[in-house]
Amino acid sequence: MPVFRIDRTGAAVVGAILMVTIGGLSFDEATRAIDYRTLVLLFGMMVLVAHLQMATFFRTTARVIAAHVKGPRALVVAIAAAAGVLSALFVNDTVCLMFTPIVLEVASLRRLSPLPLLLAVAVGSNIGSVATITGNPQNMLVGSLSGISYARFAAELAPIAVVGLALASLVICVLFRHELALATPATGVVRIRPLHRRLMIKPLLVAALMLVGFFAGIDPALVAAGGAAALLVTRRVKPEKVWRRIDWDLLMLFVGLFVVIGGTEAAHLDQWIFARLRAIGTETIGGFTVITTLLSNLISNVPAVMLLSKLVPTLPDPFTSWLTLAMSSTLAGNLTLLGSIANLIVLESARRKGVTITFLQYLRVGLPVTVLTLAFGVWWLGK
Repeated sequence: MPVFRIDRTGAAVVGAILMVTIGGLSFDEATRAIDYRTLVLLFGMMVLVAHLQMATFFRTTARVIAAHVKGPRALVVAIAAAAGVLSALFVNDTVCLMFTPIVLEVASLRRLSPLPLLLAVAVGSNIGSVATITGNPQNMLVGSLSGISYARFAAELAPIAVVGLALASLVICVLFRHELALATPATGVVRIRPLHRRLMIKPLLVAALMLVGFFAGIDPALVAAGGAAALLVTRRVKPEKVWRRIDWDLLMLFVGLFVVIGGTEAAHLDQWIFARLRAIGTETIGGFTVITTLLSNLISNVPAVMLLSKLVPTLPDPFTSWLTLAMSSTLAGNLTLLGSIANLIVLESARRKGVTITFLQYLRVGLPVTVLTLAFGVWWLGK
């Protein structure tokens, strides 16, 4: 809005308050509209990721890859794969935040254009996060609302992530073949800083136990809460160091959006919207993918998923529709530079180091990657 400095979270909170004060939604209805299971799952994963950050797990992983992978094309593949796998296990935004500075350092040492490596981080983290419920916030929302188990979710969508990472690596290597061919031998050595071993043991153990719990079919929110509780009981880490790494803005964004969507439902505005969307073809995987992709790029993927989550239970095949919603809202984030928070994190982190990524530079890779991965996803879920 002109003059006013209102970000996404502020807009969601103001919207939620207006829904309750003048929008006809009572305070009790507003609190009932909030899905606390999703918030607990998000918070638990944030606590785990905060401890891994403090132990330099993500930075060290990036440095190990950079030090041992020599060829420029192999480096693109390795960075995309690592970003994808870590994003599937943890939250993709953190992976981008930790990987970007290391990638810039590696590009400088090898006298290589940083652009293909940065794009590998961005698109790789987005694609990899589609594989699991804990890969990104919108997947957590779908997992909580749909009741699909962690194992079933991964079995259905992990193949899309694997093929998607291969396609993205191929596109980047082809489009930047000349830049990658000009890479020279490294002018220095990528230093692998030691892990904080004492800080690393506990979060890795907790992460392994959480993964077992997820695949065992225990409620993901309960598993995440248990893991967070185990990590917060410590003699080594000051609580304020953990709280500083929690994305409170994202949690408040979810709270505000839950109330806003609850207000649209109470006013039957969602039904008015869905009636018009059905004309595009919400009952087919392809049509629903197109709708989700467009909405995700118009209003961002989390609000799009919240809105469409009200439509999914009314569709002929809710199970496949939930998976389609998770797949398409995540992969749609690769379409433009503004399509996902992960992209913006790479953009801002690179800008602070003096490297600029333009909208068109990103679109050159994002458009073909999005089309190819969505096409494969539609085929895979419909076969």
